[in-house]
Amino acid sequence: MKKTRIQLVVVAMTAVALLSILPARAQDASATMYKAKCAACHGPDGSGSTMGKKLGARDFRTPDVQKMSDTELSDIISSGKNKMPAYGKSLKADDIKGLVAYIRSLAPAK
Repeated sequence: MKKTRIQLVVVAMTAVALLSILPARAQDASATMYKAKCAACHGPDGSGSTMGKKLGARDFRTPDVQKMSDTELSDIISSGKNKMPAYGKSLKADDIKGLVAYIRSLAPAK
C-alpha cells in the first residue's frame, strides 16, 4: 500500500513538473518563430524596425494592436495584410496561436 502511494506521489510530482515546463517551452518556440518570421519588420521588441516602418508594419505594443481579438491577429498572420505575407500555409494553427500569445506578451507593463 505504501509503495503505491509513493508511486502516485512521484507520478503527480512529475506531472506538475512537466506542466510547469511546457508553457515555457511553448513560449521559447514562439519567441524563436517570432524572431524568424516577424522581427525583421516588427522589431525584436515589437516596436517596428526601420525597414518595417517604411513598409507600414504595425507596432505590436500599441493599444490598437493589443485590443485586437486573437481571431483578428490570427487571421492577419494566416492571410497576410498589405505588404505582410500570408503564413497560413507555412505555419500550423498552434504556431499561429503561439505567435498571437507572443504578440500579447510584447504589450507594455501597466
